[in-house]
Amino acid sequence: MAWFKKKETPPGEKKAMDALWSKCNACQEIIYKKELERNLHVCPKCSYHFPIQSHNRIAIVADDGSFKELDRELAPVDPISFRDLKRYSDRLHEAQHKTGLKDAFTTGRCDIDGAPVMIGVFDFSFLGGSLGSVVGEKIARMIEKAMDEKIGAIIFTSSGGARMQEGILSLMQMAKTSAALSLLRKERLPYISVLTDPTLGGVTASFGMLGDIIMAEPRAMIGFAGPRVIKETIKADLPPGFQRAEYLLQHGMIDLIVERKRLKKTLGNLLNLLYH
Repeated sequence: MAWFKKKETPPGEKKAMDALWSKCNACQEIIYKKELERNLHVCPKCSYHFPIQSHNRIAIVADDGSFKELDRELAPVDPISFRDLKRYSDRLHEAQHKTGLKDAFTTGRCDIDGAPVMIGVFDFSFLGGSLGSVVGEKIARMIEKAMDEKIGAIIFTSSGGARMQEGILSLMQMAKTSAALSLLRKERLPYISVLTDPTLGGVTASFGMLGDIIMAEPRAMIGFAGPRVIKETIKADLPPGFQRAEYLLQHGMIDLIVERKRLKKTLGNLLNLLYH
């Protein structure tokens, strides 16, 4: 016999609380959302970097009013009529309605601390930031535009990897984007890869790790297969911090780790250095 019963929060009250407060995934502290926004979506208690949407990322790094979006209307289709629990076309429509985006990747031209650059930003809230044919096409076009204007390129990754609903067409984007970056390198134009949490699968195995400079946000998960899959495959415990940004920096896989509040200044300094 239960001596007490936990009182459930009324739906309206819960919705109001969710609108005002967030819970940190790392330290479990409850944070006032306005304070979190002022701190660039970084936990003021433990410095955990919350995942952020592409428009927030652009607002943080681009000089005010300088961002001009490219290829806004490009949208994916269902090339192989894929269906699991839902049709792929239905998943696309739901993601587009939820995020207001056409796909998981936004590209454009902006200035960062006065330095012109082409940028591309993944949005994990759109189908896990997965790499599909439209994402690959937008990356290729972004690189071509950078070569036309003789400026560098930056890609901010946040992705679960290739988009399985597009089959081989998705996997082809790994080669396509890598080839585009090889042309950029021949023009001696810089490419900076910024790895955020999480960056996995085909994105890591292609353009994510091809930067002239590869940086990451603190504690970002970066790898190909996830740690659970690796552990079950090799039947052994993984080293502490495995696949986190700090582990990769220690083992020479990335060049530096940059906190979000220093990201714009760091990118601006690097671009001005590489341009001269």
